[in-house]
Amino acid sequence: MTTPLAEPVAQSVPPVPTRLSVFLLAMASFASACAFRIGDPLLPQLSVEFGTTPSIAAHVVTVFAIAYGIAQFFYGPLGDRIGKYRTITLATLFCSVGSIGAALAPSLDVLVFCRVLSGIGGAGVMPLALAWLGDSVPYERRQATMARFLVGSITGIAGGQVIGGLFADTLGWRSGFVFLATMYLCAGVALHVFRPAGQVVPPRRPGHLFSTVAHLFSVKWARVIILAGFLEGAIVFGILAFVPSYLQTRFGVSATVAGATGAVFAVGGYLYVAVANWFVPWLGERKMVLTGGFVLALAFLTLLIGWSWTFALPAGLLCGFGYYLVHSTLQTQATQMAPQIRGTAVAMFASFLFTGQSLGVWAVSQIDAHVGVSWAFALAMVMMPMVTIALATAMRRRKRLVG
Repeated sequence: MTTPLAEPVAQSVPPVPTRLSVFLLAMASFASACAFRIGDPLLPQLSVEFGTTPSIAAHVVTVFAIAYGIAQFFYGPLGDRIGKYRTITLATLFCSVGSIGAALAPSLDVLVFCRVLSGIGGAGVMPLALAWLGDSVPYERRQATMARFLVGSITGIAGGQVIGGLFADTLGWRSGFVFLATMYLCAGVALHVFRPAGQVVPPRRPGHLFSTVAHLFSVKWARVIILAGFLEGAIVFGILAFVPSYLQTRFGVSATVAGATGAVFAVGGYLYVAVANWFVPWLGERKMVLTGGFVLALAFLTLLIGWSWTFALPAGLLCGFGYYLVHSTLQTQATQMAPQIRGTAVAMFASFLFTGQSLGVWAVSQIDAHVGVSWAFALAMVMMPMVTIALATAMRRRKRLVG
C-alpha cells in the first residue's frame, strides 16, 4: 500500500469519529447527492405549473450543478480556516433553507434562485466530510471508514430520481423539496448536537485563497491525483450519461426501464462497500486501482458487444464495483496529498472530478453525434485501463521515494 507523507502535528487532539458521526455525515451526503437528481422527474410538472417549456424548467437542475461546482473552490480554504466539521454543519443547515425556499417558491425564478442556494450549500458537505475523516482517521483505517461513509452518496445518487418521481406521482413536486429540507435539517441539527469532542486545528493558518490553491498545485503528487480524478470522472460518467438513451434507441426499451438500469451502478457500489473491510488490506491500493480499471473495461466491453438490453445489468454492476475500487483509492489519496491544507486539497479534487464529469458528457455527446455512442464505449474500454496503469505506476514510484 502507498505510504503517506508524514503529517504535521496538529495543535489539538483530533476528534475520534464514532459510528454515529460517520452515519450523520453519510446522511448529509445522501441529501446532497439526492438533491442533484431529484429535480429530473419533476420537470414536466414544473413546466406545466409555471407555464414554460421543459428546457426552461430544467434550469432548476443545471443551476444547482453550476453552483455546486463553483462553490467547491471556496469551501476548502474555509474549512481549513474555521474547522471542517463546523463548516459541514453550517452548509447542511444552509441547504435546508434553500430547499424550504424551493418548496414555497411562487415562481420559477424564485425556485431557480433557491436551487442556487442549495447548490452552494451542498458543495460544502461531501468534500469536507472526506477531509474531516482524513484528519480524524489513521491512514491504515481510512479507506474502510470512507467506504461506510460512501453509502450515503451512493444511495443519494441512485435514489434521487426515484424519490423525485415518487413525489411527482403522489404528493406533488413541492413535497420533494420538503423531503430534502427535512433531511438537511435533521442531519444539520444532529451534526451539531452530536459533534465529536475535540477539533483538529491546522498547524498553520492557510493564506489567501489563491496562494493556498497555488501551494496545493505545487505538490507533484497532488497534481497526479487531481488529474486522475478528472479523467476518471470524464470517462465513467461520460459513458453512464448515455447508457439510458442508447438502450432506448437500440433496443426500444421504455424510459423507465432504461433509467432503472442505472440503479444497478449503485448495487455495484454497495458491493464494494460490503467487501471493503477485507478487500482493501488484501489487495492494497495499487492493485485496487489496477483491478478497478480492468473491471471498468470489462463493463464497457459488455455494453459494446451486448445484443440485448439485459447486458446493461451486469455492465452496470461491474461499472459500479470497478468505479469505487478506483474512486475510493483516489479519495483516500486526496485526503493525504497535502495534509496541512486538507480541506482545500479534497475540495479541489472534488471540483476537478465534477468538471471532468461535465466535460466527459460533452465529449461523449460529440462522439455520439458524429460516429455513434458505441465508439465511445470502445474508447473508454481502452482509456480506463491506461489511466489506472499510469496511476498504479506513479503510486509504485512514489512508494519507493517515500520509503
